[in-house]
Order: sequence, then structure tokens, then C-alpha cells
Amino acid sequence: MQNSCGFCCTKINNISVKRGSKQILKNVNIHIHCGKLTAIIGKNGAGKSTLLRAILGEIPHEGDISFKSKTKGQTKIRIGYVPQKLDLENSPITVYDMVATYSSNVPVFLYKSKKLHEKIKEHLKAFGAEELIDRKVNRLSGGELQRVMLALAMMSKPDLLILDEPISGIDKNGKEQFYEKIYQLKNTEDIAVIIVSHDFEYVKKYADNVILLNQTIEEEGTPEKVFQSAKFIEVFGKI
Repeated sequence: MQNSCGFCCTKINNISVKRGSKQILKNVNIHIHCGKLTAIIGKNGAGKSTLLRAILGEIPHEGDISFKSKTKGQTKIRIGYVPQKLDLENSPITVYDMVATYSSNVPVFLYKSKKLHEKIKEHLKAFGAEELIDRKVNRLSGGELQRVMLALAMMSKPDLLILDEPISGIDKNGKEQFYEKIYQLKNTEDIAVIIVSHDFEYVKKYADNVILLNQTIEEEGTPEKVFQSAKFIEVFGKI
């Protein structure tokens, strides 16, 4: 997108990633105003998860992120992240333990704060997850875990929320609820959202902007524009 940056925006500038001599990503530029949702789509191996890891600073890459804040004096971007999945099958921790570890400097196994418990429960309530606070994380359903992870990602009041196929394995009703919550958050919290998704039905309904990625950006625009493009039809067919 070439429009100039407004009151609050995130710009991902010329992100490129190589593994040895293999080019994984090349000159990816994304510009998102706060209150907007950008969906990244593409075939397997197109570099979608690699792009997210580069934005998060988890892998070596060229390029950077610039951020214009609505808050005077803020120069560093705050990022919230919901991964596709977590390996928690053998974890004995509860939802409270997981969120409290993120929220407090005091090790949760030393002291369980009643005040912090209530604060976390109130925060979870906004995501329909307050009843899960004392449940073991490895006993949560896919939809329950994703609600908790979304609540955790929002604890830091991020400027940019990154979601990596967050509703994989969730039923239709759970998917609808998740996207409704994201739609609400981007408007009420005024954050920029990037989501990697294969759920074109929900992308079409909720995304403001869609990027078709295959090492670089092959098509970008509204859902209607991208879904009707020759590049999209070549990869996914008509929908």
C-alpha cells in the first residue's frame, strides 16, 4: 500500500530472509493503520510463518519495522502474538500460572496472590475465559486455549497483534466467535492486526486488506480484489 502514514501506523519495510543461498522472502513491505486487519494468505511454503518470525525478531533478516504511535514519546512498538499451536500436552500449569508468570515478577510457585488472581480473572472475562483460570492448560480445548492465548497476547496492550493460523482445528462456531473478538479488538483497542489464515470465508468477511504471499507480495488489496485476481485463481482456483 502506498498511501502516506496517518495518525498511527505500523510499516514493515523490505523484509527479506535467506537460508544459505535459498531466498525465502524478498522485499516484503506491509503498511497497516491502527484499527485495520491485514490477512496474509498463500500456499504452503510461501513464507508466511517465516515472515511472522522475522517481524517478531526470532530469525535473522534484512529490513525493519517502523512505527508511528498515537502516544506522544512512544517509539518502540509493542507486539502481541498468538501462535498456531503450543506443545503443552505434558504441562502441569494452570491458566492462572501461565498468565501470572507473564504478569508478575514474583515466581508463581512461591506465592499465589489473591489480588493478582482477581485481576487476571477480570482480564480473562473480556475474552470469555474467566471460568478457565484454575484449569490446567493441557486440559483446554483448542478454542479455549486460543481464547486464553489471545487474552495473554493482549496483556501488554500491543500496538500490533500477530496471529498465526489461530483457529486451526476449531469448530465453525468457535471460528466465528474468534474473528468477532478480533474485529472488536481492532476497533475498540485501535490496534493493527496481522493474521495468517487459510479460512477464506472469514478473511473475506473480516479483513480490511489481504496479501497474497509467495516469497514476495504477489497481490494486495481488498478481499474481493485479491480473490478475483489471476494470481489467486492460479494458486487456489475460484471461490
